[in-house]
Amino acid sequence: MVRKICVVITARPSYPRVRSVLKAIQASSALELQLVVAASALLERYGNTERTIVDEGFTIDRRVYMVVEGENLVTSAKSTGIGLSELATVFDDLGPDIVITIADRFETMATAIASSYLNIPLAHIQGGEVTGSIDEKVRHAITKLADLHFVASTKAYERVIALGENEERVFVTGCPSIDIVQQALAESYSPTAIFDQYTGVGSRFQLSEGYIVVVQHPVTTEYFESRRHIEETLHAVKEVGAPTLWFWPNVDAGSDGTSAGIRSFRENHDLKHIHFFKNMSPEDFIRILDGSECIVGNSSVGIRECAYLGVPAVNIGNRQLGRDRGSNVRDVGYSREDISDAIRLCREQGRCAKDLLYGGGGAGNRITEILASTPLTVEKRLPY
Repeated sequence: MVRKICVVITARPSYPRVRSVLKAIQASSALELQLVVAASALLERYGNTERTIVDEGFTIDRRVYMVVEGENLVTSAKSTGIGLSELATVFDDLGPDIVITIADRFETMATAIASSYLNIPLAHIQGGEVTGSIDEKVRHAITKLADLHFVASTKAYERVIALGENEERVFVTGCPSIDIVQQALAESYSPTAIFDQYTGVGSRFQLSEGYIVVVQHPVTTEYFESRRHIEETLHAVKEVGAPTLWFWPNVDAGSDGTSAGIRSFRENHDLKHIHFFKNMSPEDFIRILDGSECIVGNSSVGIRECAYLGVPAVNIGNRQLGRDRGSNVRDVGYSREDISDAIRLCREQGRCAKDLLYGGGGAGNRITEILASTPLTVEKRLPY
């Protein structure tokens, strides 16, 4: 009998993390894909991931609007509650055999709880990683709710086992995002095409002499400092003066401060070397990264995809605290001086060695094979 696999995508970064899995499920005769798009993935101001998903040939079975305006701790909790209520109805209606959730965003908690209380087996991608802040708590809580674990590395596998999960249900598949990297690098791309292909804000400039990429999100445990943090990075990037492609933050607590800081700085400074974007296709984003001199900010893409690419990463602050990282990462604090110095060093030193810390590709196919073949009756091992 064909198994119905329901994948829930709640934010811009979740889609590339799971897209190769979606394609592999679509191609499988043993599985039927059910796709639910929710939360900020539906919102224009956060890049409208929904449009990208549809443009790339996927059918969305349900849309769940659940984001409470405000981007603070209270609205994050309320959005999770709304998502729990709405997703319970969606799962009851669709009747999936397995639900898939990704990583550690606050919205994924709603997916995990709704699935668990409906006795639907839950599969978790990217469990067992350490990141600090509320994200790590969410990730480990989902691990305890999940029945199947698709982890990216051996260290992640060991952490999931240490949490008491049955080792027969924990699979080292590598990270599906590396599948996107491999696909993106198989085709050539001119970075200057980005200005014509995607709507952004700011001047156009030459990229042939080198450029940097900036992706910085608020830190939920430091959300009240989000505006100051982004202003320090803006000052640093302005002072360095390199051509810069800057991407909009996620919908986390503090993102209103981050966004306001960017808008105010843009209005009060001459930023002819910076162009701001909301979103683009996963492949194009990877190609832009691959052509850059370094990535600056605190996105996990600097730790994960850029390790595979060998692109230097200036990792700012505590958002990725504790995450396993390769030699491409240079950790700095929030001061503009530290950030600008690190950018200069990365540009001077050039590319790093390729690191397979998060796998070498093929994760989507491996995950799909396990989804099709693994028995669904799961008895969890107690952690004592």
